[in-house]
Amino acid sequence: QVQLVESGGGLVQAGGSLRLSCAASGRTFSSYAMAWFRQPPGKEREFVAAISGGSTYYADSVKDRFTISRDNAKNTVYLQMNSLKPEDTAVYYCSRKYYSGSYYSTNKYDYWGQGTQVTVSS
Repeated sequence: QVQLVESGGGLVQAGGSLRLSCAASGRTFSSYAMAWFRQPPGKEREFVAAISGGSTYYADSVKDRFTISRDNAKNTVYLQMNSLKPEDTAVYYCSRKYYSGSYYSTNKYDYWGQGTQVTVSS
Protein backbone atom coordinates (compact mmCIF):
# COMPACT_ATOMS: atom_id res chain seq x y z
CA GLN A 1 0.00 0.00 0.00
CA VAL A 2 1.31 3.42 -0.96
CA GLN A 3 0.38 6.58 0.87
CA LEU A 4 0.82 10.07 -0.55
CA VAL A 5 0.50 13.04 1.80
CA GLU A 6 0.46 16.57 0.40
CA SER A 7 1.30 19.70 2.37
CA GLY A 8 2.14 23.34 1.78
CA GLY A 9 -1.14 24.71 0.52
CA GLY A 10 -2.67 27.92 1.80
CA LEU A 11 -3.93 31.39 1.00
CA VAL A 12 -1.67 33.69 -1.00
CA GLN A 13 -2.08 36.93 -2.90
CA ALA A 14 -1.81 37.06 -6.66
CA GLY A 15 1.82 37.22 -7.70
CA GLY A 16 2.95 35.28 -4.67
CA SER A 17 4.56 31.86 -4.34
CA LEU A 18 3.94 28.56 -2.60
CA ARG A 19 5.79 25.27 -2.51
CA LEU A 20 3.79 22.09 -2.24
CA SER A 21 5.30 18.86 -0.96
CA CYS A 22 4.12 15.29 -1.36
CA ALA A 23 5.63 12.66 0.90
CA ALA A 24 5.32 9.09 -0.31
CA SER A 25 5.58 5.81 1.55
CA GLY A 26 7.07 2.74 -0.06
CA ARG A 27 10.49 1.57 -1.10
CA THR A 28 10.06 1.91 -4.85
CA PHE A 29 9.27 5.63 -5.03
CA SER A 30 12.13 6.39 -7.40
CA SER A 31 10.88 3.81 -9.92
CA TYR A 32 7.71 5.71 -10.75
CA ALA A 33 6.85 8.92 -12.48
CA MET A 34 4.99 11.32 -10.23
CA ALA A 35 2.60 14.11 -11.06
CA TRP A 36 0.55 16.97 -9.69
CA PHE A 37 -3.05 17.50 -10.70
CA ARG A 38 -5.51 20.13 -9.52
CA GLN A 39 -9.26 20.46 -9.29
CA PRO A 40 -10.66 23.99 -9.39
CA PRO A 41 -14.05 24.60 -7.76
CA GLY A 42 -16.83 23.10 -9.86
CA LYS A 43 -14.46 21.74 -12.48
CA GLU A 44 -12.83 18.43 -13.36
CA ARG A 45 -9.39 17.41 -12.17
CA GLU A 46 -6.68 18.59 -14.56
CA PHE A 47 -3.03 17.84 -15.16
CA VAL A 48 -0.47 20.32 -13.83
CA ALA A 49 2.99 18.76 -14.02
CA ALA A 50 4.83 15.44 -14.06
CA ILE A 51 8.35 14.22 -13.53
CA SER A 52 9.87 11.02 -14.88
CA GLY A 53 13.56 10.39 -14.54
CA GLY A 54 15.19 13.57 -15.73
CA SER A 55 12.21 14.74 -17.75
CA THR A 56 9.48 17.13 -16.72
CA TYR A 57 6.12 17.92 -18.31
CA TYR A 58 3.84 20.88 -17.73
CA ALA A 59 0.39 22.08 -18.63
CA ASP A 60 0.55 25.15 -20.84
CA SER A 61 -1.27 27.16 -18.19
CA VAL A 62 1.56 26.75 -15.66
CA LYS A 63 4.62 26.52 -17.89
CA ASP A 64 7.35 28.99 -16.88
CA ARG A 65 5.62 29.61 -13.51
CA PHE A 66 5.61 26.19 -11.83
CA THR A 67 8.49 23.77 -11.32
CA ILE A 68 8.18 20.12 -10.38
CA SER A 69 11.07 18.33 -8.70
CA ARG A 70 11.72 15.29 -6.55
CA ASP A 71 14.10 14.08 -3.87
CA ASN A 72 14.24 10.30 -4.07
CA ALA A 73 16.25 10.06 -0.85
CA LYS A 74 13.32 11.69 0.96
CA ASN A 75 10.57 10.02 -1.09
CA THR A 76 9.18 13.47 -1.77
CA VAL A 77 7.99 15.35 -4.83
CA TYR A 78 7.63 19.12 -4.87
CA LEU A 79 5.75 21.74 -6.83
CA GLN A 80 7.19 25.24 -6.68
CA MET A 81 4.51 27.70 -7.75
CA ASN A 82 5.49 31.26 -8.61
CA SER A 83 3.56 34.21 -10.02
CA LEU A 84 0.33 32.70 -8.78
CA LYS A 85 -2.94 33.81 -10.33
CA PRO A 86 -6.51 33.62 -8.99
CA GLU A 87 -7.22 30.95 -11.64
CA ASP A 88 -4.64 28.71 -9.94
CA THR A 89 -7.08 28.34 -7.03
CA ALA A 90 -7.80 24.62 -6.65
CA VAL A 91 -7.24 21.54 -4.57
CA TYR A 92 -3.86 20.15 -5.60
CA TYR A 93 -3.23 16.41 -5.64
CA CYS A 94 -0.09 14.39 -6.12
CA SER A 95 -0.26 11.02 -7.77
CA ARG A 96 1.84 8.06 -8.84
CA LYS A 97 1.88 7.09 -12.51
CA TYR A 98 1.51 3.33 -12.83
CA TYR A 99 0.13 2.74 -16.33
CA SER A 100 1.84 3.55 -19.59
CA GLY A 101 0.47 6.28 -21.76
CA SER A 102 -0.25 9.96 -21.51
CA TYR A 103 0.89 11.89 -18.46
CA TYR A 104 -2.19 14.08 -18.84
CA SER A 105 -4.79 11.37 -18.16
CA THR A 106 -5.93 10.71 -14.60
CA ASN A 107 -6.61 7.05 -15.44
CA LYS A 108 -2.85 6.40 -15.84
CA TYR A 109 -2.31 6.99 -12.11
CA ASP A 110 -3.01 4.49 -9.35
CA TYR A 111 -2.41 6.28 -6.06
CA TRP A 112 -3.56 9.76 -5.04
CA GLY A 113 -3.06 11.95 -2.03
CA GLN A 114 -5.88 13.59 -0.12
CA GLY A 115 -5.19 16.98 -1.66
CA THR A 116 -4.13 20.38 -0.35
CA GLN A 117 -6.08 23.60 -0.91
CA VAL A 118 -4.42 26.50 -2.70
CA THR A 119 -6.33 29.78 -2.75
CA VAL A 120 -5.02 32.79 -4.64
CA SER A 121 -6.70 36.10 -3.88
CA SER A 122 -6.81 38.96 -6.37
